Amino acid sequence: MPNSNREFDAVIVGAGLAGIYMLHRLRGLGLSARVYEGGAGVGGTWYWNRYPGARCDVESMDYSYSFSEELQQEWRWSERYASQPEILAYISHVVDRFDLRREIEFDTRVNAAHFDEAASRWTVSTQHGETVIAQFCIMATGCLSAAQIPGFPGLETFAGERYHTGHWPHEGVDFSGQRVAVIGTGSSAIQSIPIIAEQAAHLFVFQRTPNFAVPAHNAPLDPEHERQVKANYADFRRAARASRIGFVVEAREESALAVSEEERQREYEKRWNRGGLGFGATFADLLSDKAANDTAAEFFRDKIRAIVRDPAVAEALVPKDYPLGTKRLCVDINYYQTFNRDNVTLIDLRKNPIEALTPRGVQTRDAHHEVDSIVFATGFDAMTGALSKMDIRGRGGQSLGQKWEAGPRTYLGLAVAGFPDLFLVTGPGSPSVLSNMIVSIEQHVDWIADCITYLRAHDQDSIEATVAAEDAWVGHVNEVGHITLYPQANSWYMGANIPGKPRVFMPYIGGVGAYRQKCDEVAANGYEGFAIAATREKADPARRRAS
Repeated sequence: MPNSNREFDAVIVGAGLAGIYMLHRLRGLGLSARVYEGGAGVGGTWYWNRYPGARCDVESMDYSYSFSEELQQEWRWSERYASQPEILAYISHVVDRFDLRREIEFDTRVNAAHFDEAASRWTVSTQHGETVIAQFCIMATGCLSAAQIPGFPGLETFAGERYHTGHWPHEGVDFSGQRVAVIGTGSSAIQSIPIIAEQAAHLFVFQRTPNFAVPAHNAPLDPEHERQVKANYADFRRAARASRIGFVVEAREESALAVSEEERQREYEKRWNRGGLGFGATFADLLSDKAANDTAAEFFRDKIRAIVRDPAVAEALVPKDYPLGTKRLCVDINYYQTFNRDNVTLIDLRKNPIEALTPRGVQTRDAHHEVDSIVFATGFDAMTGALSKMDIRGRGGQSLGQKWEAGPRTYLGLAVAGFPDLFLVTGPGSPSVLSNMIVSIEQHVDWIADCITYLRAHDQDSIEATVAAEDAWVGHVNEVGHITLYPQANSWYMGANIPGKPRVFMPYIGGVGAYRQKCDEVAANGYEGFAIAATREKADPARRRAS
């Protein structure tokens, strides 16, 4: 029989990097907390995404917690860009080192979270029929955790094996001797295609939108670089928190159009040879001026044409209809080179769209491609998908889905008007997916923990974003977003990969450092933009005695 009506100070949904750090902070405050995790282990994104070649696109020394100096010093990364198994091992190490596992319930999804106005408490229900009560409900559900599979006609008729890169079998998959289809060419496809091509008898890549990818130049981690960072981690982290994207890259302040063609090409070549996401900082206006962006985009196009030997294939792989960086820039290892292999075929879905899946393969308008397995690298219902799968109801029974019908609305990406004592970690309206996620996670978790500390110190325990503050923040997020080139791409940043999803630019483009300063100012001003109050029981002693 389910264990029901237990009470906690807080319920945390998700045991990824956000959820386990939130648990650690709440425990340090002496609060009781329960974490619910749908998977059988910790890790969140890094638990589910086990596809071949999965690794972080932020360098290892940047992609780690900063809350414990001992942890920073003791952990050793093996590569410049850590792979999924190594990141998952790191997360498991953190959980065990700080003895967090005993407060996590695995294989348990939260179905509903309803706010009880009379009690000023959240009632949280799980798939197993358990119901618990909590003062605070903290959503650490991840921005890229709700997998998206397009509803192709005949999907259920395919007789072979089907996989999604975001829900990969934990035992792995051996494609040796198989004819394999990969549908999609986003980040997970760009990482997995080179490895699948080495195994498969033949690989068919079905591409709707070509993507820009910059080489990783991955290698064993340089011991001297590791030593230098660990010797000065405090300054290293401080600079990351003040940066635009949550890690420090060499950035030039002038326009791409203010220098000569020769200097521009030298600078692009230098960034290409270094590899990684720092390419976007080559010049100050690459994401705000289309003419400047065109110079960088054409550099990438020339690189693709030089790498891919077949001119027709190369041209199909060249992005032409959106600015560089307005879809997430991918970091690759031999992606374009893979299309020089004899056992790899690229199908351009813009010229030859998929009409249906059949029992034996993929039917496009012009041909039938017989395959043994299909890999859907079709992405996620980003930023809102995991939240929309739960029945979350605030004041007056209003559902979060109703509230967000025209697009997500938050204050600072942390809170939602009409939903008291509900916190979002890296929610829409915060830098989140435009940043080094772990820096943004730590900032949000620390802010939430400090907020709860403030409430307790002032004998208050209810906090709710005001409608006015939420409206002003949503307006600001949209304003700064539309100053940039980002809205010119049909990206998952805009929800464009989900049929029927409102086209709204969801993350905050103002930068990690500027955003942190805004959040700190809100807290310093007594949580400006929030309504703070005691619960009804505290405000009415007679009612408390009667109960």
